[in-house]
Order: sequence, then structure tokens, then C-alpha cells
Amino acid sequence: MSNNSSQRLEELRQKRSEAKLGGGLKKQEAIRKTGRGTARDRIDMLLDEDSFVEIDSFVTHRTVDHNMFLHQTLGDGVVAGHGTIDSRKVFCFAQDFSVHGGSMGEIHAKKISKIVEMAERAKVPIIGMWDGGGQRAQDGISGLAGTGELLDRFVQCSGRIPIISLVLGPVVGVSSLAAGLADFTILGEDHGQLFLSSPLETPEVIEGEIDAAGLGGANLHASRSGIACLIADDDDDACAMAAEILSYLPDHNAAMPPFLETADPSDRLNPDLETLVPDNPNRPYDMVKVVEEIVDDGDFMELFSSYADNIIIGFARLGGRTVGVVGNQPKVLAGCLDIDASIKAARFIRTCDAFNVPLVTFEDVPGFLPGVVQEWGGIIRHGAKLLFAYAEATVPKLTLVTRKAYGGAYLAMSCKHLRSDYNIAWPTAELAVMGAEGAVNIIHRREINAVEDDGKEVVRAQLVDEYKAKFGDPYVAARNGWLDDVIEPNETRVRLIRALNILHSKREWSPPKKHGNIPL
Repeated sequence: MSNNSSQRLEELRQKRSEAKLGGGLKKQEAIRKTGRGTARDRIDMLLDEDSFVEIDSFVTHRTVDHNMFLHQTLGDGVVAGHGTIDSRKVFCFAQDFSVHGGSMGEIHAKKISKIVEMAERAKVPIIGMWDGGGQRAQDGISGLAGTGELLDRFVQCSGRIPIISLVLGPVVGVSSLAAGLADFTILGEDHGQLFLSSPLETPEVIEGEIDAAGLGGANLHASRSGIACLIADDDDDACAMAAEILSYLPDHNAAMPPFLETADPSDRLNPDLETLVPDNPNRPYDMVKVVEEIVDDGDFMELFSSYADNIIIGFARLGGRTVGVVGNQPKVLAGCLDIDASIKAARFIRTCDAFNVPLVTFEDVPGFLPGVVQEWGGIIRHGAKLLFAYAEATVPKLTLVTRKAYGGAYLAMSCKHLRSDYNIAWPTAELAVMGAEGAVNIIHRREINAVEDDGKEVVRAQLVDEYKAKFGDPYVAARNGWLDDVIEPNETRVRLIRALNILHSKREWSPPKKHGNIPL
């Protein structure tokens, strides 16, 4: 090899070493001391060993204003490329907080855009690890232009390939919108923060009413805003959560979710379910326990567990096949649907439908939550989102009614009239316009009022018993074909798996249109 070639090779190796240093060893060590990993640490945690192939490690920003020409760093503050997770191909990127605080300049944004576009073309998932202080002020409008391209790429990918965001540090400004466009957003408990407006510009923070964590911390976004689907203990835990979510999803929208062999027999009976639902219809129980008793190996990956917890959503498997679970939670607000629950479930239903994940609905709903706050907040529009999402979904839809299915909430929870494929109920199910007490008070109002005061309760109780005898069971719906069967609780797993196996090949045709107009 000639001296010239050797020099060139040495130059290449030197540049690679320089790129790996990011903002320098001192800054990288300072990041590690806070309990966070560097961008490359995080990529090593996420991907299979030695599988990472880096792209654009030599790009630099091209800003000359504000003395930025003195601060050119190879890679421009983001590490990007592709690798494998459990041998599955993924594209990924990680913002480098050691370079300009992870801020997003024009080239930084374009580098991420390129990776996202490559992922969409290759039809493989994209995972982004966010840790940066928003848009780089020194880049001006050029930085916004690059960020706009990035946002467009994410939108074009939506519903085509799975997108997962890991927010592992402070993410401010338009970058938070990019992170929020993902199908699933995971925040690190100690360091993950999302703000659209900087805490430095937020009046409540300036006046000392609230701190940065209270404004945009992980627990806030998990319980109040509904942005965080999961909270991770640390960077390693966040990467493990992303890998688990990915295990339930296909690589792209034209593929089927992975099938995972299970030792859990498909004909396993569920005797515990026979005593799980209380005889008293007003007593609560935990729907999560119902789900865990039925699904493979009791594994239910619940998402958004702290947000709108009157409804549960998450991934599980039945007979090895991925399913998206939606269920009313009777132990919170008696399982009523409200604004937040409707939005939470509707988004998940549409995500499952986009990626060919069948839906299994566990229904015990007394209705929509009444009240001024709900009506003024737009429960009509938000409740319609849930109904719209179910009606629009073309994946296999299975519904089990365990107890109450009343009124508009019954219709919104994947009923037969919205073209659900397989609807069954336990003998404890009640399908009606409303509960017996409420119905009697409306239907027989004059009759009850005509009775002397001391006899009112006796007459009301008698009428309630009559109404329950007529409507307080699943057989009226079954006689009309709106339930496919009434089953014993202990055969629930068997029935759902058999239905899922036959519906696996379901294809549904819809008339051509650009898209529906969901009531956003």
C-alpha cells in the first residue's frame, strides 16, 4: 500500500474517532454522571450487539453566523443508522446532548429526515431517541425548514411503518411535536421531559408555581396529557419497552404481526372467570384480571395505564397471534366512557387497524359519563371518535360482553351493528338502553308518582324486577342475532382463539375515497 493510501486510511480512522467523541469526552462523562447514557450508549442498549451500521457520521452544520463556524462537530448532534432488534431490522437515531445540547439545526433535522425516509422505503420500523433542547436558534429559519421536512416525513410514514419515540431527556419546541407524532411515545421517569413551550418562557414556571418536571415531566405526560404510553425506569428499560412493543407489530402495514409459539394450550379452560364478576351489578372488579386469565401465559402489555384508567388498552396474544385489547374498567368510574377514555381507545384502535392487529373488546359499560364538564368538553364529538374508529377498522373484531352494555356506549364498544365479526356474552350480560332503575323511572314515572309515598318503593322494586326479567339478560340480543352466542365464562379463551383463527384471513372491501372525516 502506498504512503498516500495509508495517509488516507489514517485520516478516515481519525475522522471516525472524532465523530464518536461527539461534543467531547468531558461532556459525555458529564451526561453519564446524571444517570443518562450518551447517544451511542443508547443505540448499543437498543440494538443487537455489533449490528449497528451508522449513516451520515461526517455531516456538519453549515451555519456561519454567531461564530458557529468555530463549532463544527461531525454528525451534527445526532447518531443515525440501522441495525437489528432480536434479529429484526430497524432504523434508529439518537440525539446527542453533548453537541449543542442536542438542539436541532437544519442539517441535524435533514439527517433524521433521511433516516426516516430510508425506513419508509425499506418498510421497516423507525425508533427515535430524543434528548435535545429544541430548534437551534443560530440556524434561524433554515433550522425550521429542516424541521418541517422532518415532520412531513413522519406524517408520510404514519400508518405505513411503526414509529416509536423514546424521550430520554428534555425535548423542547417543535421537536416535541416530532416525538409526539410517533405511534408510541415512551418517557424516561427521571430525565424524560416534553415541552412545546420552553419552561423559561412559561409564566407558571417563571413565577415559581410549578417546576419543569411538573410542567412536562414523565409522570405528568403519563397521567394528565396522555402522551406517554409507558414510563421507563432508565434508558435500558426504555429500550426494552420499545423492543417489547415491536414484538407485537409487523414491519409495515402490508405485513402481518409476528406469530409466537406458546406452550399455553389453546383449549385451556378459565374456571376462575366464573366467580370473577360479582353477582351485585353495582360492585366493581378488575377487567385486567379477566384479560390476563384469557390471554397467552397471562401476558398483557397494558399501555397508558395511568391515563383515562376507566378504559384499558394494550397488546397480548391469543393462540400465538397478536391482538389489541380494549376493555372497560368497572373499578374506575364504574367503567363509564368519558372524553379521555374515548380518545385513548380510538387512537389505539386506529393504530391496531393500521398494522393488521385484530381487536378484542371486553365490554362492561353502563354508559357515557354524564355532567356539565363532559358535555361542555365535547363528549359528543370525542365519543364519536371511538364509534368511528371501531366502524372504520377492517381487522378482525371480537367482542365479549361480561356484564353491562347500555345505550350509546354499547353501540360505541364494537357492537354487531358496527360490523363487528364475533360478538359473544356471558350469562351475566345485560344489553339494554339503560339500567333497570333508570329505565323504570322514565317509563313508569306517572305510574310511580300516582302511588302513595309509602308504597312508591314497593311498586318501583316490582317494576324494576319486571324490567330486568325482560331485558336484564343477553338472550333478547341473541334472539335478534346481535350476539353470536352466549357462552360459559370458562370457555372464553377457547371461543376467542377459534374465532380468531377463522377470521385471520378476513378481508373487507370499502368504496374508494381519499379518507374519512373522523370528528377530531
